[in-house]
Amino acid sequence: MLYDIFNFFSNNISKILKETMKTEDEMKFLEEIRIRNGKNIILKFNSNEKIINYIVNSKDILETLQNICENSIYSYQKEICEGYITIKGGHRIGIAGNCVIENNKVININYISSLNFRIAKQIIGCSNNMLNNIIDRKNENIYNTLILSLPGAGKTTLLRDIVRNISNGSEFLKGLTVGLVDERGEISAMYKGEAQNDIGNRTDVLANIPKAIGMKMLIRSMAPQVIVADEIGSNEDIIAINEAMCSRHKRNLYSTWSEFKRIIFK
Repeated sequence: MLYDIFNFFSNNISKILKETMKTEDEMKFLEEIRIRNGKNIILKFNSNEKIINYIVNSKDILETLQNICENSIYSYQKEICEGYITIKGGHRIGIAGNCVIENNKVININYISSLNFRIAKQIIGCSNNMLNNIIDRKNENIYNTLILSLPGAGKTTLLRDIVRNISNGSEFLKGLTVGLVDERGEISAMYKGEAQNDIGNRTDVLANIPKAIGMKMLIRSMAPQVIVADEIGSNEDIIAINEAMCSRHKRNLYSTWSEFKRIIFK
């Protein structure tokens, strides 16, 4: 249940959110919950936002972070240094505060001042209308595909449903074995070894691992027919993609940021 996300907040904020968001329709369009030390709670919806008349304090921030980290902040240190934590359901919490730098790397974020809960939503069937553009019917496979858009346009949501479709199979494509490198846990929402999202019957997942490493591991161990990854950006990712494309003709699906448009889906 989407309402379960409120339980991660401090008692005061959780109570306020449950009193504020009373209908399923409101929850359906909720995209973000932002809490900032000394500021009002802000809820972001598809086309507007709501400011809640409650001033967040440092105790709220700490209590919320402890809930997110299951009362073991130290065990989540790596994720905190990355600037986000992915929780059950695939929701991602962005973190801002005072960064401690060593050898040009973030080794800690202390005095945390802001938390941004980005609500993950699975939209079953959202990729149905564009599947024909990536299916290679002649070879009973898919074309190498790169999904491009600006942030917030729904790349991950679309990619998740594509994985489900090509893994289960469709009218024009038999189900394929998919190797998913889910570095940030947003596609599969793996929780204690079980995907919280529907990613199909033939999908194998490596979660919380750098894409460049995960792609190589999947090729060696799981013999995927299709490799999928999200948010491509580094030189290491590009090198790994080139290696994957040369390895037994694997097909690949990726998403990244860009203003380049080849096929526009609406």
